[in-house]
Amino acid sequence: MKKFDSIEDIKKEMKKENYICDDPLAFTLYLSMQMEKPLLLEGEPGVGKTEVAKVMAAVLGRKLIRLQCYEGLDATSTIYEWNYAKQLLKIKSVDVRGPSGHLENVFTEEFLIPRPLLMAVRGEEKVVLLIDEIDRADEEFEAFLLEILSDFQVTIPEMGTVTARHKPLVIITSNRVRELHDALKRRCLYHFIDYPTPEREREIILAKIPNIEATLAKKISRIMATLREQDFYKRPGVAETLDWSQALTILDKDEIDETTMDMTSGCLFKFKEDVKKFKDLSTTVLIEAETKIE
Repeated sequence: MKKFDSIEDIKKEMKKENYICDDPLAFTLYLSMQMEKPLLLEGEPGVGKTEVAKVMAAVLGRKLIRLQCYEGLDATSTIYEWNYAKQLLKIKSVDVRGPSGHLENVFTEEFLIPRPLLMAVRGEEKVVLLIDEIDRADEEFEAFLLEILSDFQVTIPEMGTVTARHKPLVIITSNRVRELHDALKRRCLYHFIDYPTPEREREIILAKIPNIEATLAKKISRIMATLREQDFYKRPGVAETLDWSQALTILDKDEIDETTMDMTSGCLFKFKEDVKKFKDLSTTVLIEAETKIE
């Protein structure tokens, strides 16, 4: 298991995994590990929040346990379930009363099905727990998480409280679909991942798309910076940048013109209105991007 002595160590190790981490994020990750506090990452979709947890699991040599949130998510599906079929078979296969006359206990480890939160808490080794897109879950589930985030423990009514043997590195992500409660935020360190600067985005492109030309990567990063200044329904994130970069390399494009932008607009935008606006602005965007490069 790796340990980091400085934020430069974190940046260096994350870069080996092709994640270009800036100083503020590296510093917050360092504090989160030193203080053993959960880290809440907010930002627009596609800026690399989920990737932080995946990369940290890789550089720390830990198992990644991911809980993908959605509307209607409840405690049962995130902590544990009982194997009711196995319990029923046990009851049917033996006399429910043992030799001493006591009822057989079918609420034991043998019949327990652990789910992500319980797996993270009682694991034999340290893990990275990713609670992804918490803002998609209901407020009731958010409140339920408070015990885990405060004390790193979960309660199973039939068996008692399970306390973490090793505190996991907890990373929570939010796309800000709704505002999170102050109670949850107080239990976490916080960092907002914004769109990268053109220079950093160029580094990301070169790291993730190894066959791309440096001049093309630079132009793409400037075009993306220009696009994000426009009022789209959904501005493209880094994920869209990488899709577009890969598409341009597949098409073997050394230059980007209006025709190429029209053809590949579906890599950047997922709404009809945004695609139309992008096509209308393509000439202007290219001119502005060229100015920035110069």
